[in-house]
Amino acid sequence: QITFGSIFLGNVPVYEEVPRCAGQIYGYKGCIRDFQVNHKELFIIDEALEGRNVENCNVPICDYHPCHNGGTCTSDEESWYCECPKLFTGKLCQFATCDENPCGNGATCFPKSRRDAVCLCPYGRSGILCSDAINITQPSFSGTDVFGYTSFLAYSTIPNIIFYYEFCLKFQLANHHSALQDNLIFFTGQKGQGLNGDDFLELGLRNGRVVYSYNLGSGTATIISKPLDLTLNVHVIHLGRNLQKGWLKVDDQKNKTVTSPGRLVGLNVFSQFYLGGYREYTPELLPKGPRFKNGFQGCIFDVQVRTSLNQGFKSPGTPEGHPNSGRSVGQCKDSPCSLIKCRNGGKCIETGSTVYCDCLTGWKGAFCTETVSVCEPEHDPPHLCQQGSTCVPLPNGYTCHCPLGTTGTYCEQG
Repeated sequence: QITFGSIFLGNVPVYEEVPRCAGQIYGYKGCIRDFQVNHKELFIIDEALEGRNVENCNVPICDYHPCHNGGTCTSDEESWYCECPKLFTGKLCQFATCDENPCGNGATCFPKSRRDAVCLCPYGRSGILCSDAINITQPSFSGTDVFGYTSFLAYSTIPNIIFYYEFCLKFQLANHHSALQDNLIFFTGQKGQGLNGDDFLELGLRNGRVVYSYNLGSGTATIISKPLDLTLNVHVIHLGRNLQKGWLKVDDQKNKTVTSPGRLVGLNVFSQFYLGGYREYTPELLPKGPRFKNGFQGCIFDVQVRTSLNQGFKSPGTPEGHPNSGRSVGQCKDSPCSLIKCRNGGKCIETGSTVYCDCLTGWKGAFCTETVSVCEPEHDPPHLCQQGSTCVPLPNGYTCHCPLGTTGTYCEQG
């Protein structure tokens, strides 16, 4: 019979107290994510009595060199970011800077061209410059827009979700094609990125089926529904988990169950609860679970959760039902284009609450009311002045002012 006075994880305080029968004793070097004794899961940091020389595992995002355009990736124990060179911006330094940002109310400025910008509106705002306030009761999500952003809502971390939870929600697809996409419905993760080995909870659509996955730290459990009945206007999902056992019920389909692998029983997630999409820009940074590549397309509403059988269902968020943030989320069945009049053949484009005019060749501006000068980069065809020369517009065409040492119509001769 062996009696433990204390359990030491990774190393022991004094080597001389350890029997030497196994040879030289070395402390563990690496990361330990979860620790369970019999059926009790111990929280490595919170329940430790003492320790020494222990740090958080580094987030390995920088190992994948995510920064574009010469950006430098920097990471610490909890987060990472790209330090961008001049003239570039964005999470990955992937965008040319909006030199004169016209967007208001915390909107994300995206350079549609070298001179025109699109304002990606935050939660509760709409319009060309995101200056219009909107009331959202049934959120409408637009998937991944042409600029690569997903529309999303982010709620505060759902508390007490470790051992038991139930979710109910309803959704309405934008169209039948959207059911066939890899669309993320909701996600919450251990650190927010869904890195391999991290705990996460995720729901999405793939090939017309609902996919529900969770990882308690010892492997992913997944339930896939039967194909959705696309004749239904509104779909209803009820899912849950008790320790290792999870279940999923979609519409009138039979309830399906799964048991997660390994012996861990607790879901340890600390990130916000993301609905409809994710805050990051590129598909590579979306939650890794089953690797959903797009945001949801359509409406998601009546989202309810409870973390005990003795509780009633309630909406996520603090205060209840209120998201912390969001992007390009509109009101279901409302069209912001109904308030926008694009000129000179321009087409109104809407993605959730974000709206802009897509102008025909030769036109620019928020409402396509400005002509494109023959010397501007957007002109089609482009001018032929060689690099280093200056294009000067004329009533009929243009001329090139050559730098010292060059000549010719387009300054092409030395």
